[in-house]
Amino acid sequence: MARKSKSNMSEQYLEENKDQIYENALAEIQSFELPLGTTLRSVYDDQPNAHQRFMEKLDACIRNHDREIEKMCNFHHQGFVDAITELLKVRADAEKLKVQVTDTNRRLQDAGKEVIAQTEEIIRCRVQQRNITTVVEKLQLCLPVLEMYSKLKEQMNVKRYYSALKTMEQLENLYLPRVSQYRFCQIMIENLPKLREEIKEISMSDLKDFLESIRKHSDRIGETAMKQAQQQKTFSTTLQKQNNVNYGRNMHLGRSRILESKNEITLKRTFEEDDEHEEEVLTAQDLVDFSPVYRCLHIYSVLGDGEIFENYYRKQRRKQARLVLQPQSSMHETVEGYRRYFSQIVGFFVVEDHILHVTQGLVTRTYTDELWNMALSKIIAVLRTHSSYCSDPDLVLELKNLIVVFADTLQGYGFPVNRLFDLLFEIRDQYNETLLKKWSGLFRDIFEADNYSPIPVANEEEYKIVISKFPFQDPELDKQSFPKKLPMSQSVPQIYIQVKEFIYASLKFSESLHRSSTEIDDMLRKSTNLLLTRTLSSCLQNLIKKPHIGLTELVQIIINTTHLEQACKYLEDFISNITNISQVTVHTARLYGLSTFKDARHAAEGEIYMKLNQKIDEFIQIADYDWTMSESDGRASGYLMDLINFLRSTFQVFTHLPNNNNDHAAMSGKVAQTACMSACQHLSTSLMQMLLDSELKQISMGAIQQFNLDVIQCELFASSEPVPGFQGDTLQLAFIDLRQLLDLFMVWDWSTYLADYGQATSKYLRVNPSTALTLLEKVHRGMRDSSKKNNIFAQFRKNDRDKQKLIETVVKQLRSLVNGLPFLTVLF
Repeated sequence: MARKSKSNMSEQYLEENKDQIYENALAEIQSFELPLGTTLRSVYDDQPNAHQRFMEKLDACIRNHDREIEKMCNFHHQGFVDAITELLKVRADAEKLKVQVTDTNRRLQDAGKEVIAQTEEIIRCRVQQRNITTVVEKLQLCLPVLEMYSKLKEQMNVKRYYSALKTMEQLENLYLPRVSQYRFCQIMIENLPKLREEIKEISMSDLKDFLESIRKHSDRIGETAMKQAQQQKTFSTTLQKQNNVNYGRNMHLGRSRILESKNEITLKRTFEEDDEHEEEVLTAQDLVDFSPVYRCLHIYSVLGDGEIFENYYRKQRRKQARLVLQPQSSMHETVEGYRRYFSQIVGFFVVEDHILHVTQGLVTRTYTDELWNMALSKIIAVLRTHSSYCSDPDLVLELKNLIVVFADTLQGYGFPVNRLFDLLFEIRDQYNETLLKKWSGLFRDIFEADNYSPIPVANEEEYKIVISKFPFQDPELDKQSFPKKLPMSQSVPQIYIQVKEFIYASLKFSESLHRSSTEIDDMLRKSTNLLLTRTLSSCLQNLIKKPHIGLTELVQIIINTTHLEQACKYLEDFISNITNISQVTVHTARLYGLSTFKDARHAAEGEIYMKLNQKIDEFIQIADYDWTMSESDGRASGYLMDLINFLRSTFQVFTHLPNNNNDHAAMSGKVAQTACMSACQHLSTSLMQMLLDSELKQISMGAIQQFNLDVIQCELFASSEPVPGFQGDTLQLAFIDLRQLLDLFMVWDWSTYLADYGQATSKYLRVNPSTALTLLEKVHRGMRDSSKKNNIFAQFRKNDRDKQKLIETVVKQLRSLVNGLPFLTVLF
């Protein structure tokens, strides 16, 4: 019984617990903050009939909320009904009030209509009375205004614009202010600016005609001004010469009387010619009528628009300046294009200078300076661009003369032109470049036409002709009888003459640049240095590199450069004479011909060495050794004897190098010795490479003997002194490597080589182990092939086997030497 009671209590507790779970779930559902997923999962979590019981709890909760809503609506319903009833009562009272207000307003309006009508009538009468009185008073003020306006119209009709402006001024200042409140006065006031604008337009039309006129005549004005500047410069130059003559007259009185009379006649003729030119030359005032600009300036000043007129004038002139400064695309092709360009610019600024001096404030010095600076920058840019297209030095020189006249002309009008002269220095560099290009072609033509042989002179006249062109002095040659030959070729005096012509051409550009003699001397020396170090040097280098120039020509080129180098001091004297600057001046530059011609000689010498080596290679290429021969021919190879004969005849050419003094003899011997040593070393190297050629697999001892005979001929050639001056056996040392290597194989002295290896007193000191190893392996292969062919007798086979075994031992020891390992000496 007790157990049953306890079971019932447990079931009741579970029921109450489930009810509490559903109530908590409903509370969470009603709150909008918590997620519903967890709540709903807890309702259905492993409970049978959980859904049905939860829905019953949910329906019960809904019914409770419906009852609460119904109670709340029943509680507030009576108050809502009472409020509606009160609003209905108020509406009826409001309609009654509206009817009463409308009726009262109607009665008030009907009562005030008569009063309003009588009041308006009284006001109208009083206004009419006052207007009549005012009209009478104002008409008396308006009559003078109308009379003055009529006078203004009449003045406009007869084109008395200045009087019309005065009348307009009176109207505005005296009459119109009195009656300005009337409409006709307003019309007059409105018309007055129109009349002023009409006057301004008429005067502006005259100004535009004036601007068009000066635009058309600017080139003629500029041409006239430039002619006057040239005449003034000619006059000043002539006067300076006359002063110099007068100064010289004090020094040489007797002789100068004749010179004075001649110069006075010349000066008088010059003055007469200048007077004739002055009568013909017109000024800017003669070519252009400036009155329109004066009138327009006066009218605008009276109108108070002087500043506007000034701005308009300056703006239009700036536009014209830009047009004037814009060159034609083909200006650089002819000097006339430059002359017209400069004339237009000069004409423009001559007009501006005239306006500056005859008007007050229309243009100022600041304005003209600003306009000139702008124009100057544009001019310099244009000249830089177009002058860069000029490849003709004559055209560049004419351009320089035009720039000088252009600068002198504008400088006479007070415009700064220093930047133009600075530009001339840039153009001078370009002029020098065009000259260098031109002279480069001249030098090439001279070198191509030269026969590279000494100049023959048959008699005294021909000798003097050559001496007059080139400063050549040789006392030993002077003692010889005719006919004789000068050591240099025809190109030397021609090159010297062309260098002097280049100096003259450079001097032409330096004239009239307002530079001192020292600066001109420095410019000439610098340009001449460029000619020597760049143009002439380049032509010489290109000449030396040409394939058709042989050894004889190269030798003659060395001779020529020597004489040109000696002539540089005469070129320095020549420059000093034409500039009147002593060479002892501290800042005087020197000519760099010494280094130029030394470099050319070094290049020629290097080309000689290279061509000799190339010729040796050509002989080596035709060598045809039979590397398997059993015995030598008993004589040297034919190709090698031809090569030695060629070298002997070639080194005889070097006897023609200049050797009239110790320096030349030393140079001649040095070139010949260097060439001979270079040839022998190259020959030795080529022969060694022939032995060690990787394509050559085997060599017989007969071939070694034949090769030894060829090397002996090379040594005989070296010992025969093909070129004098070598000390002892210096030349033979070129073949020492070959000699020791061949001796080692000819004597078969391997025990000595291996025993003395590494010692300074070694007999085979110059034999490298790797070289000996390479050649020995080739000889070894040659012996093995020979033994295979000659295996008739067994005893021979045994001797060959012993020798091959010994060779293999030497090969191993040589490899140990090559690899730096110790070895055991084997006696042979």
